[in-house]
Amino acid sequence: MLNQTLKERIVGRLLPRVQTPGQYLGGELHAVGKDHAAVRGKLCLAFPDTYAIGMSNHGMQVLYSVMNRREDWACERAYAPWPDMESLLRAEDLPLYSLETFTPLDQFDVLGFSLQHELCCTNVLTMLDLGRVGLVADERPIGAPLVIAGGPCVQNPEPMARFFDAIVIGDGEESLPAVCDAWLALKRAGLPRREALARLAAAVPHVYVPSCYGPRAGAGGGLAPASLSEEFAAPIQPAVVADLDAMPLPVRPLVPNIECVQDRISIEIMRGCPWRCRFCQAT
Repeated sequence: MLNQTLKERIVGRLLPRVQTPGQYLGGELHAVGKDHAAVRGKLCLAFPDTYAIGMSNHGMQVLYSVMNRREDWACERAYAPWPDMESLLRAEDLPLYSLETFTPLDQFDVLGFSLQHELCCTNVLTMLDLGRVGLVADERPIGAPLVIAGGPCVQNPEPMARFFDAIVIGDGEESLPAVCDAWLALKRAGLPRREALARLAAAVPHVYVPSCYGPRAGAGGGLAPASLSEEFAAPIQPAVVADLDAMPLPVRPLVPNIECVQDRISIEIMRGCPWRCRFCQAT
């Protein structure tokens, strides 16, 4: 369902005053805008970098396609704004929104960030703040979205663990649907947020819920993570797509409104590296 009032204010008052307004409009070829009243859950894929970089990311296209093939979920997108747009959103007291329906980020059931490199981390905080979602996981109210993260950077989740409710390790298309379904059921059960997160950690593989783990003394004299209950996996194994040929890849990729960093369509012919060096994350 389109938030017409917010869209009119954004288009009429903000976009004439920013550079490259097309990146904030949505409506791209193959974009999917579903009626929120006709779905069970709402997911926003949040890319903590600019539109021109995020629209070049193949992983975002894959997750967008996987989730929107489901009739019971609406999957939308948001990107980090440039400083001129950020300043105007703050000056006009307007929230960061999804491109498909201009829905503020705090009105989604799940808000999923893709962390591609460490320089994106501060943009996560900017997007949470602009979207009116609490910065610190422990301080979010019951009705706030489940804030999750995935991508290469979460192989070391601790630097950003304070800000995420849950962190998905490994291939997102393998585990994201299960995370979304489980959270929606827990949310509708009316459980306290901390209890719901604990049940999510116990029920869904490949998910690290920071509030369910604590530090312990490591063998080398340092600290190592330890689960607070036998219900929670330790260590957490990454999700891995066993057969790429069987995965539903995006056949209707989003076509951006503006020129992007990688102005082309990606075709994934392999994933990871066959050499399997133990020190390398690509394995």
